[in-house]
Amino acid sequence: MTRNQKIALGCGGAGCLGLIVVAVAGCLIYLFAYPAARVTRTYNYNLSNVNRSSNSNSNSNSNSNANENENSNANSSTSSSSATSDMSEDDKHKLYQAAAITGDAELIRRVSIKIGLMNEDYTPGDNYQKFIADHFDWARHNVDFINSVNTPEKGRAYVNANFPD
Repeated sequence: MTRNQKIALGCGGAGCLGLIVVAVAGCLIYLFAYPAARVTRTYNYNLSNVNRSSNSNSNSNSNSNANENENSNANSSTSSSSATSDMSEDDKHKLYQAAAITGDAELIRRVSIKIGLMNEDYTPGDNYQKFIADHFDWARHNVDFINSVNTPEKGRAYVNANFPD
């Protein structure tokens, strides 16, 4: 091995070792100098503070008692879907995003049922796959909104203010 080959081998080894040292030092600086960059989440499960309301309307028709029962049943079963039909797709995505930020599984289920993603028995609804696929695209275009509800507290406040319950 010639003298030049030995020098090249030494420089190459020292360069790789130097690169490894720089990478390790960079990781340590990131971990200790920027603790705020790491996200910590706390979950607050407050299941005792759940508000539920129900609505029943009935029309009396002097011609038939069957119509009265039919109208009464129809109004009580469609009350959740009528509330979601008033919401725009954008509002549904905002409500879902805010609920997801909270990390509260019960709140996420209630919102998912209300906007039609889940059935009452907590199984995925007909719109679930399409909504989730659309939600990723929606999120790319609504970063400002996502940043406005970027903590569990802000997400819960948004849901409380906008949940059509």
